[in-house]
Amino acid sequence: MKLALIIPDGAADEPRDELAGKTPLQAAHTPHMDAIATQGVVGRACHVPSGFAPGSDVANLSLLGYSPTEFFTGRAPLEAAAAGIELGELDWAVRCNLVTIDSDQVMQEFTAGHISSAEASTLLKSLEEAVDHLHLELVPGVSYRNLLIVRGMSPSPFSAETRTVPPHDLTGQTVGDHYPRGLGSDLLTGIMEKSIEVFSDHPVNAARRKARNPVASNVWLWGLGKSVTLPPFAERFGARGAMITAVDLLRGLAKLVGWTCIEVPGATGYLDTDYAAKGRAAIDAIEQYDFVCVHVEAPDEAAHAGDTAEKIAAIEQIDEKIVGPLHAALKRKDEYRVLVTPDHPTFLRTKTHSHGDVPFCACGAEITADGAETYAEPVAERSEISFPAGWKLMSWFTAHD
Repeated sequence: MKLALIIPDGAADEPRDELAGKTPLQAAHTPHMDAIATQGVVGRACHVPSGFAPGSDVANLSLLGYSPTEFFTGRAPLEAAAAGIELGELDWAVRCNLVTIDSDQVMQEFTAGHISSAEASTLLKSLEEAVDHLHLELVPGVSYRNLLIVRGMSPSPFSAETRTVPPHDLTGQTVGDHYPRGLGSDLLTGIMEKSIEVFSDHPVNAARRKARNPVASNVWLWGLGKSVTLPPFAERFGARGAMITAVDLLRGLAKLVGWTCIEVPGATGYLDTDYAAKGRAAIDAIEQYDFVCVHVEAPDEAAHAGDTAEKIAAIEQIDEKIVGPLHAALKRKDEYRVLVTPDHPTFLRTKTHSHGDVPFCACGAEITADGAETYAEPVAERSEISFPAGWKLMSWFTAHD
């Protein structure tokens, strides 16, 4: 059987006044998602257990069929895996954003204006030289998304109780009460404060000011964790998988579960991503793999920006250029199943992730249609198909006990 999972990241939302009480999913024109709902079922699942912060790390781990309670150690180790960074027993990985915080201590840009990778690398090199710590390594990633690796410190510099806050949860808010707390917070806060000094008159920021672009005022450290080992997906669910994404978090998860990562030219992880190229790559991949996952970050990015129109547009692009063509290709196979689901809700109102159920639609072999006429949150709320422990959805979808 051929299996396909499409993840419109953060697409789930709440009713909006400007949409006449509809959610973005309801307001969007999604004939292909609706067709899956009509031919199959609509249900709901919760991928962020109580006690966990509602992030893409926990939610996508659950969505791939792994209980966060058993396997989650932190976001940064997943991204370290994507970069091929091995973590030893005493090592920690920490997510390192370049951000824009103004003089009133308000988080203006959690992306530093989507700073370029080259600019980010230059800034991080200067910061690493200034910090000059034997156990610390700053690893440039893509744009504002980077890593801090803390190696070999004993006793451990952090603990499971060390608390950090994702910068995308702080857009438009003052950050003074949201710096790291707990064991090791002084180390993290010290690096963050040092970055303000290093970046203030840095040539990279001087050039960005001249070009009227947001500056990278400092680094924001969060999402720390230790190494993680995940049982191979093929052993758990009997399928060889491939991941199509532009986000390191999903690349890392894919590598840890034994999937192939397929890089697609034009896939950016932002609103300008090449949706059609992702769709074509998925159709090609389904010829070689049992299971193909297509992750699209754009709806989440639009929600973080509070942009209703862009969120609807992203959902519609996913439907037209990924869901439709991929489902058509799957129908030419002897047996298939297709699943469309966000990982977590991302509310336009709050511009951040939220706890709660997400709607899914699925159809294919041995999935009996349940009378759903459209794919949206209210339909899922009325459905009898529910997975309060969201990680169990994958076993249902793969029909693998």
